[in-house]
Amino acid sequence: MDTHSSIIIYNVTVYSENQTLKNGYIKLTNKKITEIGEIHQYVRQPKDHVIELSPSYKVIPGAIDVHIHGVNNADAMDGTAEALKTMARTLPKEGTTSFLATTMTQSNEAVEKALRNAGAYIEEQTDADAEVVGIHLEGPFISPKRAGAQPPTHIQDPNVALFQEWQKAAGGHIKLVTLAPEQPNGLSLTSYLKETNVVASIGHSDSTYDQVGEAIEAGASHITHLYNGMRGLHHREPGVLGAAYLRNELFVELITDGIHCRPEMVKLAYDQITSERMILITDSLRAKWLKNGTYDLGGQPVHVNDTTATLADGTLAGSILKMNDAIKNTMSFTNCSLEDILKMTAENPAKQLNLFDTKGSLKIGKDADIVVLNENLDVEMTFCRGTLSFQKED
Repeated sequence: MDTHSSIIIYNVTVYSENQTLKNGYIKLTNKKITEIGEIHQYVRQPKDHVIELSPSYKVIPGAIDVHIHGVNNADAMDGTAEALKTMARTLPKEGTTSFLATTMTQSNEAVEKALRNAGAYIEEQTDADAEVVGIHLEGPFISPKRAGAQPPTHIQDPNVALFQEWQKAAGGHIKLVTLAPEQPNGLSLTSYLKETNVVASIGHSDSTYDQVGEAIEAGASHITHLYNGMRGLHHREPGVLGAAYLRNELFVELITDGIHCRPEMVKLAYDQITSERMILITDSLRAKWLKNGTYDLGGQPVHVNDTTATLADGTLAGSILKMNDAIKNTMSFTNCSLEDILKMTAENPAKQLNLFDTKGSLKIGKDADIVVLNENLDVEMTFCRGTLSFQKED
């Protein structure tokens, strides 16, 4: 196809930023969305490449996964360009067009290697794949009491000076940090993150409700994987979970695989938090898109069986959840609309990462990060910055 031509996805339901067009079309030119309208408004140009479908097909903004470690035998902690390339090439299959390469608690040397690698990759990546829009530093500044699958031997207290070193190594690309603000120096690091436009997320934390309030005052605005790795809800101590429910300053991540939290708890969270503050994540491992077996996570063996990934002692160790399945599950568990889903997969993460001027919705002038779903909500096609990155085989 001529690189100067436009792609038109025609006769589909288009979920644009402000309205849903039942008999619509969308035009992609030079990596951007250049037209959105009803089919009778479309004027064909000589170089237009028209993909005609039917209104049962839905065109939605690509998902932004702010918490993902790996996929298809690649992990951000591998510290190689090949690993990130594999992730970026695989994720469009599940409707993800942007993501944060997520690290985990390891030695300082291993973390720094992963950060340098991701920073360099971000500077050189191509348009044909899902875009690494930054780095999510998960740990090591967390609570030993809430380690989960993070190796306890490498957990350390929050440290502004060390974070500054790591941010420099990452070329300034760390966009979100999961930390336990109740740990020594936790509030200092939270404040520093806020000052430098990095999202401070409360996770793997034993904070009380009041301590979460102090962290919000210091600049925290995010909760890492709700329910998991945090002080739970008690009628005399609401904990991190209660704060996630009640504090409107917080965006809240949720893994909706039905395993990290039961479907009923997904609905409870959704009813409390709503699509205004929820962000769907996968928190997936290298085992996603692979067969059952034993894989590595931070030097620990992880056993994968159909839907679940666990350490040897049975501890849940991330997920093998695909974003497309997260969408289907969430709609099933909560009865929410697809419009609500798009807030949780695209709009909210884009706003939280300060990317909403270019991503997170279908609007003229924004990046052409677009997913076509069929009537069963399966991914048919994914475009990353206007390039067809995935097409389902018949």
